[in-house]
Parts: sequence; C-alpha cells; structure tokens
Amino acid sequence: MSWRKDKDDGRAERGYHHGNLKEALLQAALDLISKKGPAGFTFADAARMAGVSPAAPYRHFRDRDELIASIAQRGFEQFEALLTQAWDDGRPDTVTAFERVGKAYLAFARQEPAFYSAMFESGLPVDANPPLMAASERAFAIIRAAAERLAALAPPGMPRPPAMMMALHIWSMSHGVASLFGRGDAARRKLPMSPEDLLEAEVLIYLRGLGFPTDRRPGAAVSDEKPAGPWGKPK
Repeated sequence: MSWRKDKDDGRAERGYHHGNLKEALLQAALDLISKKGPAGFTFADAARMAGVSPAAPYRHFRDRDELIASIAQRGFEQFEALLTQAWDDGRPDTVTAFERVGKAYLAFARQEPAFYSAMFESGLPVDANPPLMAASERAFAIIRAAAERLAALAPPGMPRPPAMMMALHIWSMSHGVASLFGRGDAARRKLPMSPEDLLEAEVLIYLRGLGFPTDRRPGAAVSDEKPAGPWGKPK
C-alpha cells in the first residue's frame, strides 16, 4: 500500500495499487471503528480514509454493513485461533485450560478492540450473513468443546450442569469483564484489581461451586489424558 501526504490538513491519506482496494477499505474501516465505533462513520468516510472515490467501495461491498461484517468475520477467525491456543497451552490440566480460554477472551478484547467492537457491538444480524455466522460459530465451538470436556470430568456426586450452560456461563463472565473493564477506556469504572484477576476469581468461584479442585498444589489438578481433536481443539 502506498501513502501520500495531504498538504491541506496534514492527514496521511491512503492510496492503493491495483488489486488491493478491498484490503485498503477493510483497514480504513478498522481504523474508523477504532476512532469512532462501528456506528460512527459512513461508507463514504471509509472511501475517503482509503483515498478512493465514494463509488469505489461498491466494487467489493454492497454497503457499509457488509464492510463491517467482513471485519467482524476476520475478527472471529483470529478469535478462534486465540481460543484454541489458550486451550492447548493449559493442557493437560482441564481446569487450567478452561480458565485460559476465558482469559484469552479478555486478551482479545484488550489487544484487538476494533475487531471486538465490530464483532459484538455493531448491531449486525449475524444470522443474516452466512460466512460471519459460520466464523462466529467456530469460535464459540472452542468454548463449548472446552465446557464439554470439563463437564465430563465433574467430580462424582456433584451436580453437573449441561455443557452448553457451562459454555454460556464462561462466555458471559468473560464478555462482561472484557466489555466493562478490559479495553482501557478512561471513562470506564476503575477496578482495585486487574481485569485478569477479576475474571480469574470469577471462574475459580464458579468452578469451585461445581466441585472442581481450584488450588494449584501438586496433585490437585484435574488432568485429562484423552487426545485432542484436530488442530489441538478439545475433542
């Protein structure tokens, strides 16, 4: 991608070489989401940021919503990879792996706030966009599969909630902490601890209530020796 200096306002304006207009528009929209949120700019704003005519974006996107949906889809693809890595890093201790999946959710919100905003705050109907829906489902499948593995190891005699319910619980906890405290917004309420510590405490209290050992002394871990599924995902 080439860059040129706008002499009137000092703004760096993107130009594009033949063949990378789509990428230039996606990056421009991602920059605008970072500055204004997913509802804070128009299709023409994205074209202007990319250094192209207002008509140029229509070569690749039907409208602004389709542009944002493409960003959200890429975000979910990166999100899936991060969740998978978090699960792999925590094995063979299933409780630790489950906790790390939750922390990866928070890490993604902190590291990729524009993607996170496009994914969860754009108001787009996910089920109306099949590629976006598929990417979203693949990411959530990591959380669900981790919950299924953990539910299968529930201590004897303890209540065992459905794995889907456990997945929704950890999703809700992670999303709540990430959205409220995890993205560095100065207007958000300050915490007496880090968002990571808050989420860890929530997850440990939740798991302890289900009877899982949550201390880190030798022999206390809930190990899982079953092989992982494809690409290391929980089987």
